Amino acid sequence: GHALQRRTLRTPLPPLLRPRPPPATPVWCFAQLEEDGGGGACADLLGDDPVPLADCCLNPAYGYKRHPQGHCHTCRSGAWGPWGPWGGCSVTCGEGTQPGRGRRAVGRRGGEARARGRGRGRDPCPLPPEAGRWSPWAPWGECSATCGAGTQGRSRACADPAPRCGGDCGPGGARETRVCRGGTPTCPVGGGWGPWGPWGSCGGTCEGAGPKPRRSRSRRCDSPPPSTDPPGPACPGDAVDAQPCPALPPCPVDGAWGAWSATAPCPVTCGLGVVTWRRACDAPPPQHGGRRCHGNSLRRGVCGPHGPCPAVPHWGPWGDWTPCERPLWGAQSCEPAVGQQRRTRECVGRKPGGPACLAEGGVATIQIRACYNIHHCLLAGNWSDWSPWGLCTPPCGPSPTRSRVRECQPIYPAYPCVWGLGGGL
Repeated sequence: GHALQRRTLRTPLPPLLRPRPPPATPVWCFAQLEEDGGGGACADLLGDDPVPLADCCLNPAYGYKRHPQGHCHTCRSGAWGPWGPWGGCSVTCGEGTQPGRGRRAVGRRGGEARARGRGRGRDPCPLPPEAGRWSPWAPWGECSATCGAGTQGRSRACADPAPRCGGDCGPGGARETRVCRGGTPTCPVGGGWGPWGPWGSCGGTCEGAGPKPRRSRSRRCDSPPPSTDPPGPACPGDAVDAQPCPALPPCPVDGAWGAWSATAPCPVTCGLGVVTWRRACDAPPPQHGGRRCHGNSLRRGVCGPHGPCPAVPHWGPWGDWTPCERPLWGAQSCEPAVGQQRRTRECVGRKPGGPACLAEGGVATIQIRACYNIHHCLLAGNWSDWSPWGLCTPPCGPSPTRSRVRECQPIYPAYPCVWGLGGGL
């Protein structure tokens, strides 16, 4: 009989893409998430205490950790992972079998599906090798980059017809690639930290039974700063570093914190919000040269959930420019007199009483620019250079001909340049 081999490639999932735990699992919820190659970094913790996973992921842009120092996971839904390779055929000629291959569905509902195939040969072996022929190329695939330069590929199969008994399809490969451009010409640039500044002064003058006073230093996200168009990710990590102060004398009596203040109303109407509690160092206050209280006078916690959040307001597209006119003079054309044009846009998705769209470069709903109107004006022209000669038509046969073209290009009037007449509202 024929021998049969089977192999299924199982690739371990990165932490960000592993199957999600049950909705009631307590997690630490974060408002910001950076993703990079299947891993991620969480930032802006919503509160000091864990919340149910289902509540945290009411906002799909949020991330979470199962442990405070654990891996960061995304709240987004998942997608299929790549297929594993096919196994080898059980025979080299004639009829055999080809084992299955597998792939994983990663993200919100993890799992695994399998697909199987079968390879058959109709001629008995041994036979001399018979060459196959390449099928037509498939369409080009999607560009690998969403911004800047990337690659895209296309493939073909050695199956038109398929070779038999050790034959092949001759020169060339089953896949080729070419350079492509993403949808955004420029890629966002992430921020980089500058050097740490000097250590600041200590928060106390003596050492007691409680925590030691601390000192801090800071750094700026400016080496380089994150790009703004398109927006780049902020610097990862903290801008402030702290450590205990060295060589402090002992304190006679240390201060102690009083009770936390009452809980304030939740400030949000959708998703999860943050509430703040305050306390004072008055139980007792520092005495006889004792040090101040150590720790935070503020504490944040999660409130809600209040249901899914609505879409964020954003600017719609600009409308068409108005005709070029001079204020108090009306429309004008074919004159070296400066006019004005304007165009407008709307804030899409804004609800009554909700937040407005932010102005961009000082421009909100109306944009104004200076102009000259030469529409339908009679202008002198000059011929452009001749283009290269084209191919002969017909390529084979009697009396072939070829052609070339040139354009009559207008000579625009030498109107003076205008500066400083643009703006917006």
